[in-house]
Amino acid sequence: MDFGMSVALSKRFQGGKAFGLLKARQGRRLEEINREFLCDQKYSDEENLEEKLTAFKEKYMEFDLNNEGEIDLMSLKRMMEKLGVPKTHLEMKKIISEVTGGVSDTISYRDFVNMMLGKRSAVLKLVMMFEGKANESAPKPVGPPPERDIASLP
Repeated sequence: MDFGMSVALSKRFQGGKAFGLLKARQGRRLEEINREFLCDQKYSDEENLEEKLTAFKEKYMEFDLNNEGEIDLMSLKRMMEKLGVPKTHLEMKKIISEVTGGVSDTISYRDFVNMMLGKRSAVLKLVMMFEGKANESAPKPVGPPPERDIASLP
């Protein structure tokens, strides 16, 4: 393995103190962006803006798997699977294009917040909104699935 490959791997799979420092730096960058949204007159009438931005930041950081401040295709795939709505590769490319306006292959935090606060109903926005409601209303069953016979299948 050459030096460049080992640096790339160590950057991708960090843990411990280095990972904590990286996440803290990312958190500060996202917090700066949140402050910009709080000062933006366009969002002055948005209810509970500060709380929403804090929730968006936490969710974004959870799914920014490469810790580079961008949600790429694989991160989006993992996000959708975790939210219980797996999508095909083409569907995810369409979601990214919809969120970024077709100018990028990754979703920046600004794009993410603009989508979540925007008036348009992006697919990702709908999934993110309903994820919280679904978790509150329907607890997941535990244990093995119930036995079914042929007659009970759809």
